[in-house]
Amino acid sequence: MTPPDGGDDLCSYDYQKKLQAYGLRPSMSGKGNCYDNTSVETFFKSLKAEFIWWQIWPTRRQAEAAIFQYINGFYNTRHSYLGGISPLAFEAKVA
Repeated sequence: MTPPDGGDDLCSYDYQKKLQAYGLRPSMSGKGNCYDNTSVETFFKSLKAEFIWWQIWPTRRQAEAAIFQYINGFYNTRHSYLGGISPLAFEAKVA
């Protein structure tokens, strides 16, 4: 299944039927909501700027392991939006 080109494609009947056929549920906000991808875009910006652009890995497996370590050992341990605590610590605090 090729990825859609834009928002109109994501809402198309054919695309929605393919998602259903694969047992997937789309995650989309309401029309005109420009904040629906903000947190994910911020994460990927941080990942690229702080880590990816500074490294070269000989194998995909090494890259995957390094990215996993970055996410769980660095990114998730601090988060300025949450007052400098990890998302896990924040969830425990508010639970």
